Amino acid sequence: MSRISFIAFAGDRCIASGDLGAVARAAKATLDRHKDAQILVFDDDSGPIDLDLRGSVEDVLARLPEMPEASAVEAVAPAPRGPGRPKLGVVAREITLLPRHWEWLARQPGGASVALRKLVDEARRANKDKDRVRQAQETAYRFIAAMGENKPHYEEVARALFAGDAGRFETWTTSWPADVRDHARALAASCFEQTASQENVAG
Repeated sequence: MSRISFIAFAGDRCIASGDLGAVARAAKATLDRHKDAQILVFDDDSGPIDLDLRGSVEDVLARLPEMPEASAVEAVAPAPRGPGRPKLGVVAREITLLPRHWEWLARQPGGASVALRKLVDEARRANKDKDRVRQAQETAYRFIAAMGENKPHYEEVARALFAGDAGRFETWTTSWPADVRDHARALAASCFEQTASQENVAG
């Protein structure tokens, strides 16, 4: 199943949204009609993506980057082959610690590797919600920085985003071009919802 999370802009006007193939076709068609059009394409999960729009539509589609499915598990960057248990997904990487850290790890049940894995898993669970908010904020900010840097109140908009202030974000984006404003608000909405959820839990 294709991910429906891409959007293309020609200047401040949204020209397409949907799966990457459809968005790339629309971007190519717009550029063919208007050679000086400034086309920007965004992935709602990560920010701007670079599409090579040269050649025919078939050429453009053949060069599309492979994007993970929405339901895919977290990708792990390939590591050089070496010690570890690759069949179990365990790979060896170099880390640098002070002597006291190594001494503490050596005293833990199972040794250093087991202790480090437990620490990482515990940190991931403890910070899961914060990490989700931060990722949403960073994605929204990449769009805002690309499309709104020269717009009125850009700095106030960015501050409101990271402060989790939905009211001020909406106020400061009111004068922005409609398509840019609406998409910025849509991306920021998930940040504000998650921030509010965290505050309710904390309260």
